[in-house]
Amino acid sequence: MNIEAVFEQLPNLKSEGFVLKKIEDYHLEEVFEIYNNDKVFEYCGIIPKHNKDTVKNMIGHFERDFNKRSRVKWGIFASPKPDRLLGIIEAADFNQKVNAVTIGYFLSEAHWGKGIASEAVKILIDFLFMDVNVNRIQAEVMPLNETSKKVLLKNGFIKEGTLRQATLWAGKGIIDLEIYSILKEDYVE
Repeated sequence: MNIEAVFEQLPNLKSEGFVLKKIEDYHLEEVFEIYNNDKVFEYCGIIPKHNKDTVKNMIGHFERDFNKRSRVKWGIFASPKPDRLLGIIEAADFNQKVNAVTIGYFLSEAHWGKGIASEAVKILIDFLFMDVNVNRIQAEVMPLNETSKKVLLKNGFIKEGTLRQATLWAGKGIIDLEIYSILKEDYVE
């Protein structure tokens, strides 16, 4: 795994329609729009944030986590004019022993159902397989989150199974998780 491709400097990742790039302080209103919406986090282990100052601090935490080399959060922006934050996509749990990483994503409700998450996941897996040289990318999904499952399946992920009562998610208690993954050999084929 070429971890430096991720953490030396936050890379801008692009497709024809979108760019994944750093979330800056001036994106506060758009980040708040996402985190302030309970529906966005209905199937996530994230508690919505209804205080703008809390969200402002979170943007600083994105940078802190990046500097600690534990998690990378990219903003999802439309291209060629990347001026409006549409959502957030992340890579975390970089396991160099088995060359694997976990991804997650969420969009502003105004941008649901437009194929944005599918395209953002495609951009990220291209980067993780080709530049970072990971072997396994996985995602953890609550069983009721049909929309997220479709995004993953569209990008070649395979449902590996359900972990029953396997984790404690903030605001949700102990939950089941479905595990989806894609291996580099699946991606190349």
